[in-house]
Amino acid sequence: MDPLKVAQNEKKYVFHTWTAQKDFKPFIITGGEGAVFWDDKGKRYLDFSSQLFNVNAGHQHPRILEAIKEETEKICYVAPGMANETRAELARLLAEITPGDLTRSFFTCGGGVSNENAMKMAKAYTGRPKIISRWRSFHGATYGAMSITGDPRRLPNEPGIPGIVRIWDPFCYRCFFDKKYPECNVFCADQIREVIEVEGPKEIAGIIVEAITGSNCRIIPPDGYMQKLREICDDYGILLIVDEVMTGFGRTGKMFACEHWGVVPDIMTLAKGINSAALPLGATVVREEIARYFDDHFFPGGLTQFGNPVACAAAIAAIKVYQEERMVENSRALGLKLMAALEKMKEKHTSIGDVRGLGLFAAIEFVINKKTREPLIPWTVEHYEKKNPIISAVLNQLKEDGVSGYSRWNIIFIAPPLCITEEQLMEGLDKIDKAILLVDKAIST
Repeated sequence: MDPLKVAQNEKKYVFHTWTAQKDFKPFIITGGEGAVFWDDKGKRYLDFSSQLFNVNAGHQHPRILEAIKEETEKICYVAPGMANETRAELARLLAEITPGDLTRSFFTCGGGVSNENAMKMAKAYTGRPKIISRWRSFHGATYGAMSITGDPRRLPNEPGIPGIVRIWDPFCYRCFFDKKYPECNVFCADQIREVIEVEGPKEIAGIIVEAITGSNCRIIPPDGYMQKLREICDDYGILLIVDEVMTGFGRTGKMFACEHWGVVPDIMTLAKGINSAALPLGATVVREEIARYFDDHFFPGGLTQFGNPVACAAAIAAIKVYQEERMVENSRALGLKLMAALEKMKEKHTSIGDVRGLGLFAAIEFVINKKTREPLIPWTVEHYEKKNPIISAVLNQLKEDGVSGYSRWNIIFIAPPLCITEEQLMEGLDKIDKAILLVDKAIST
C-alpha cells in the first residue's frame, strides 16, 4: 500500500461526510484487532469511540468474519420478495432478545433508514400525521430522519417533512425548566402532555426518542422519565418509538438501554452494533399488535438491500458473541469502574462540569466555570460547525498518546468496544486524564 496514493485518492475522489471537503485530513487505518486499531505507519491506538459507536464486538472478531465467509459461499444476495434462511433466523433471534412482545423486524441498511420506516409504520398504523421528537436528538441523515433530528445538522436540509413537533430533553445537568431532580417529579416528561394537548392528541402518531441521547451531550434520562413517557403514549394512543441505534447490543450494560427502565417500546430501531458494523444493516422491530395490523394492510416501504443475507449472517454471529463471550456483562462491570474513574477526574479537574454514563457509553462535559456551568462551547447554531481549538488540542494529544477519541460541542465521548479489558480501559483513561490538563490550563488563563 502506498499511503501517499491513498491520501491523494481520498482527497480527490471521495466525497466525505459532515465537512467542507478541503478540511478533510486523511488518517489512514490499515487494520485492527479487539479494542485496538493501527495506522499506515504501524502505530496502534486504543479505540475509545468504537469508530462511530458501532464496533461493539471489537475489530475483526474471528467468529463474525467466519460467518461472513461461510455466507458468501452460500449466497450473497436475495431479493426482498424472496425468503432466506439467514434473514429469517436473524428476525427470530431479534424477537427472542428484544424486550416484551417486539416480534417482527423490517430490515434496512442503517439507523437513519430504520427511523424513516418507523415513522412510516407509526403513521400508517395510527392514521395520524405528526411525530414528536426532541431538540437534542440525532436520528440519521436521510431526509425524513433529519427532519425529526433536533440538532443544527438539520438546518441545511430544511424545510423537512411536515408534521414534526419537538420537545425538550430530560437533561438534569442543564434542566431547561430550571428544576432539580428528584424534587421535580420528572416535570420534563409531564410537559409532553401539554405539547400533545396543544398539537391535538388525535394528530400525534408517535413519539421518537433516543434511549440515551447519543451525539448530542449523552443525556441519560432520570429514573421515571421513560416510564412516564410510556404511560403518556398509552393514555393518548400514541406509539412510543425508541431509537436504540447507538445504545443497542450491550453498549449500556444491558442488551438494550430501555431495559434499564423496564420499558417496552412499540417500535424499536436498530443498527450499528447489530453486526458490530461488519456490514451495512439495520432493523425496525415492532410489537405483535402492529405486526398483525400489517398482515392485512399494505405497507408502503422497501429497499433493495432488505436483509442482505451476508449482513444478516454477521449479525447472528455478533449477537452470539455478545451473549456467549459475556460482552454485555463486561460492559456493565467495566462501566461501573469507568464511572468511578470519571468521578475522580471530575473532582480533580477545574474544567469538568459533569460526567455521566451507563455501561461503556459515557461522556465528559467541559465548562468554563463549574459553579455557573457555563459550557466551554455553547450548544448553538453558531457554534455547531466550528472546531474548538481547546477540544482539538485534547484530541490531538490523545492521538499522539495512542488513544482515538471523539467529541462534539463541549463533550468528549467514551465508548470503547465491549471486549476491552480493564487494563486497556484504565490505560486510556489515564491518557485522557493527562490530556484534560490542557483544558484546565486554557480556562485558567
